[in-house]
Amino acid sequence: MSDLSRIGVAIDSDLLEKFDRLITQRGYSNRSEAFRDLIRDELIAKSWESPDSQVVGTVTLVYDHHVRLLSEKLTDIQHDFQHSILSTLHVHLDHDHCLEVLVVRGRAAEVQKISDSLISTKGVIHGRLTMTASGAELK
Repeated sequence: MSDLSRIGVAIDSDLLEKFDRLITQRGYSNRSEAFRDLIRDELIAKSWESPDSQVVGTVTLVYDHHVRLLSEKLTDIQHDFQHSILSTLHVHLDHDHCLEVLVVRGRAAEVQKISDSLISTKGVIHGRLTMTASGAELK
């Protein structure tokens, strides 16, 4: 950060106390760092509204691998979007359930489409897409 600006913020005392407890629990050394992270988070989330914005993220799936043809369906979907899937991790949670994490990159609309296709597949118990900016805009 080459050019810092100081600002003043008026905030209710009770809210500030709760905020201070939160940032202490999360290990922030000061309020400024916590405020910067909150602002970045909101700006990044806003950028996802543009379907053409470049994002990276993860798609996390939990599924029952005994569901007929589910593994094959998930693999087929991943092959359909292979240009946007950078990596996958497959973990056996127990005898019946698997966790799969896919690292994805591309236009926000495409990443959302990949996620929707995978999560909505019959037999997927739970899924979640987590997106962030692709790099330079995080500064």
